[in-house]
Amino acid sequence: MKADHSLEAARARDAADPATVRRAAMTGIASLGRGRVALGKDECVVVREFFTGRDIRPRLQAVVDVGLGYLTLGQPLSTLSGGECQRLKLAGRLHEEGNVFVLDEPTTGLHMSDCGHLLTMLDRLVDGGSSVIVVEHNLDVIAHADWVIDLGPDGGDGGGSVVFEGPPAELLRAPGSFTGEHLARHVGVGAR
Repeated sequence: MKADHSLEAARARDAADPATVRRAAMTGIASLGRGRVALGKDECVVVREFFTGRDIRPRLQAVVDVGLGYLTLGQPLSTLSGGECQRLKLAGRLHEEGNVFVLDEPTTGLHMSDCGHLLTMLDRLVDGGSSVIVVEHNLDVIAHADWVIDLGPDGGDGGGSVVFEGPPAELLRAPGSFTGEHLARHVGVGAR
């Protein structure tokens, strides 16, 4: 007779042996993803609904909140991009207040549609009382910032000077800022 690894059967065993429930749940949930547990919307809902313990559910939700809901449980960290690794680290800190985060090019490797997730997550950190410093060339991130420090005027030996500091709206009119020129075109302000 084949063992019943359904979610319902696992829930029924919950009171008897929590360790058995976890093993049965992982076996049952893993079958949803053909041997891998995907944390996409549907699967993540199943995982979050099954695990009622207070430790795993908020952590899984944080992974989804930072836009990494497509990762699989047990996926090696060596398969993640630098931006994915940064966001995974942030997922563990979303509930904390008063931290200082320094992110280096967090949009690297992200699809354009995932940049919105990143900006929402950064807003959540700031709204929670943390400070976020981002080194970034992505114009959407620059436009979304509260304060911009533009270094230049060029890269390498031709850079390193503060060309501008202030809110993005003022950067659009900053003389000598290549970033400001590109940002103006990006947001549709036109040529300066």
